[in-house]
Amino acid sequence: MSDWLAPALAYARSWLEFQRRIHELPGLQCVVASKSGATLDLALGVASLKSGEALTPNHRLRVASHSKTFTAVGIMRLVEAGRLRLDDKAGTHIAGLHPETAEVTVAQLLSHGGGIIRDGEDAGHWQGFHDFPDEVALRAALKASPLIPTNTRFKYSNHGFGLAGLIIEAVTGEPFGTWMAREVVAKAGLTETLPDAPVPDQTPFADGHAARHLLGARYVVPMNQSTHALAAATGFVSTARDLATFIAQIDPDATTSLLSVASRREMIRRQWKVPDTVLDRHYGLGTIHGGAGDKAWFGHSGVFPGCQSHSCVVPGLGVTISLIVNAPDIVPASIVDGLIAILAAYRHKGPAAPNLAAWSGRWWSGWGAVDLLAMGRTIAVAVPTQLNPFTDASEIIGISGDRGVIGTATGFTNHGETVRLERDPSGAVARLWLGGIRYGREADIAEAVTAKYHVVR
Repeated sequence: MSDWLAPALAYARSWLEFQRRIHELPGLQCVVASKSGATLDLALGVASLKSGEALTPNHRLRVASHSKTFTAVGIMRLVEAGRLRLDDKAGTHIAGLHPETAEVTVAQLLSHGGGIIRDGEDAGHWQGFHDFPDEVALRAALKASPLIPTNTRFKYSNHGFGLAGLIIEAVTGEPFGTWMAREVVAKAGLTETLPDAPVPDQTPFADGHAARHLLGARYVVPMNQSTHALAAATGFVSTARDLATFIAQIDPDATTSLLSVASRREMIRRQWKVPDTVLDRHYGLGTIHGGAGDKAWFGHSGVFPGCQSHSCVVPGLGVTISLIVNAPDIVPASIVDGLIAILAAYRHKGPAAPNLAAWSGRWWSGWGAVDLLAMGRTIAVAVPTQLNPFTDASEIIGISGDRGVIGTATGFTNHGETVRLERDPSGAVARLWLGGIRYGREADIAEAVTAKYHVVR
């Protein structure tokens, strides 16, 4: 195992616990798996606020649009078997389509280049107003013309992936879920994944939860319904552990995969830049791409009522990450970006010098918390409330014993000022001074502010 990875994963765990705390998330599953063998496999919080049951790593959750990556892998397996071509037109396999939709190729469906409507003219299934569309309803919607000309821009379409699912059924002669469970899920070695709900009885399955904004409190959102003809777009049920195992197999450098290297390279080749967004995102064949340099990643996200997820391979760091939260309050991709920043920082700085052990830890003031993180011969002053704890982070240099100097720092903070640790009579570190600001242990600061201020419960 790389010498920087163990402390990076240890801080990743601490930071995830803090993120769940400040966002008051019901539950969170996370896996960080390294090619070197090091793994973080974490479950925090509860599977359901209704029952109070603790969330475990093997609780199943809805992983929504991760289904698109599964479907794309299924298509590529059929391509490798010579049963389908990426440039096959949809109308070759499915009758009754609008003439323009019939001309859309399989590759255009997988890359969202078909111009097809996203969720139909009534997307109430996403709010629980009615069931997800069945095959009859999907085929009826596909009789309408594409909304924009094919192959002119990226236009995300669940209906387009529903059509890809129909093509799999037409080519294999089997129901989508049956074929995918055998030829993709099982052959990828996954044991906690289903192509759609409902899940079997006695299977640990988490509830979804709504945000607090509407009612001032969360309510439980059912997640055990079938997505019918949209299973290829959004039906899958899984765990962070299985998702990490699966997404890692999309990496062309993976030693184990159910696809050839050529197919994997084709899947992760960037087909479109996603327009009209401040995020730098691209799309391949059932894969989303983001980041740059050693933080570049490919994978997919998922949004289901009451549950969100994000999984990705980060080749430059040699890791695969998967995160699922059973609430919509925060975008999991943002938390994963924070994890990537943590890993990259430790990889860049390397393991801590032995004399810096006393400096690591979380410190509090009435304004919040800071994390001192020993890396190399310096101490980073991270802010755990941030989605990237290293954004504008100060750095403590010139450390000798219990004293140091704030080196790197924004002009609004304490550049050049002294940092010192203050010990109690037993010799344990009890306080931290960053310039003129005193920090203490959480319990001590909580006691001090409770005594001084009126606390509103």
